[in-house]
Amino acid sequence: QVQLLESGGGLVQAGGSLRLSCAASGRTSIRNAMGWFRQAPGKEREFVSSISWSGGSTTYGDSVKGRFTISRDNAKNTVYLQMNSLKPEDTAVYYCAVAWGSSSYQDPRLYEFWGQGTQVTVSS
Repeated sequence: QVQLLESGGGLVQAGGSLRLSCAASGRTSIRNAMGWFRQAPGKEREFVSSISWSGGSTTYGDSVKGRFTISRDNAKNTVYLQMNSLKPEDTAVYYCAVAWGSSSYQDPRLYEFWGQGTQVTVSS
């Protein structure tokens, strides 16, 4: 089993920045891809970004390209999401997940473990 703990969410004004962190525990090393998804009230879960185990491959959803950056520190079993130029439409609960495999995936069905989520609210 893997436990994921997200942190870094909060309230920010439009145009501001936040950095989310997701620390994985329960295994000595996470040799899997990791990703971020988000879900706004009344909407389906949306892919945000993913990163391969090596960190060499990253993928972004169209709505966040050029504004968000995903990274990971395998020594700390932690993945990060740097969010810049935030918009009110970025408001959502952000979830971290660990994939079944090592590549970068957009499909949430390819993720095995999920965190509880952290709220991000962007005011206009």
